[in-house]
Amino acid sequence: MKDVMVYKMNEKITVIGPAIIDVLAGPINENLFKAGTMPMDNIKLSFGGNAYNEATTLLHLGVPVDLITKIGNDEAGHRILKKMNEIGIDTEHVICQDELATSINIVLFDANGERRFLTNPKGSQRCLAEEDIVCVLDTCSDIVCFTCMFISPLLDIEAMTRLFAKIKEKPGRTLVVDMTKAKNGEKIEDLKPLLKYVDYILPNHEEIKLLSNCQTDKARAEELLEAGVKCVIIKTGRNGCNVYTKDKEYQVGTFETKNVVDTTGAGDCFAAGFLYGLYYKKDIEECLLMANATASCCVECVGATEGIVSDEEPLRRYKILKENSRGGINGNRQKKSVFESPFKYDRIG
Repeated sequence: MKDVMVYKMNEKITVIGPAIIDVLAGPINENLFKAGTMPMDNIKLSFGGNAYNEATTLLHLGVPVDLITKIGNDEAGHRILKKMNEIGIDTEHVICQDELATSINIVLFDANGERRFLTNPKGSQRCLAEEDIVCVLDTCSDIVCFTCMFISPLLDIEAMTRLFAKIKEKPGRTLVVDMTKAKNGEKIEDLKPLLKYVDYILPNHEEIKLLSNCQTDKARAEELLEAGVKCVIIKTGRNGCNVYTKDKEYQVGTFETKNVVDTTGAGDCFAAGFLYGLYYKKDIEECLLMANATASCCVECVGATEGIVSDEEPLRRYKILKENSRGGINGNRQKKSVFESPFKYDRIG
């Protein structure tokens, strides 16, 4: 029997978090503020925000998406809403609020693709609140990705705990949590009330380091597991990711690319690739191969989502990674599988 999951066209992944506009410029160097004026190879207006990036990437991979977000009733917000409607993101749960400035970030990237951000602390991404989300959670899909831990100060630990508990009220629903750096010194001990609801958490090294006084990522991951998280996936950039569960730990390597232009959105594309695997009910290792393949496409273009235009190139890279890991990922034997999209019947063995 073929290992193929058949899905109805109306099944979606629910993504929660910010949708903003990015102004990207680079590559910069340390002389920027001394010179006063500096020509850039790239200056570009782009759509962004963790939730927008993940939703858009999922859509380009062929997975329908329901986005829960808040924007301002202003020119920037109207542009975002128009773009989402053009590409097919479900905007039923997008709040467009009067007298709120839609967040616009300035993103400066260097010759290695590393970024520096200029942000508006009063913009829409800092104003997403519990009441914007809770009223629609009953209609969420079986996979929910909360992309915005520590982004909005209105979503504090107590608010997130109530939201996560509400999300998990439906039996079988999977909660994936993506995050940024803790803003107020929050530690894992503080987060314990909400962590018991989390199936997968996706920090990078710097983010998880801030959450714990432990000295290694392994010890930090173990602390999260003890607090109730089912699986900890630490994104490690060019090295792929490290995975920790109660039963095992291992590393999953990335797809090597020498054409790193801009790392904006790489973590979001990683999350989208991972969600793609969950959508097709693949095992964790295969989800992570797809995550790394998708992220590798992202960093080859300026902008968070411009590197993923369809599922074709991420799936090609996934297949290469899978072939290279036939003997197992750090000793974990992988079983052969198939990704098959309801929109496109190209068999990947």
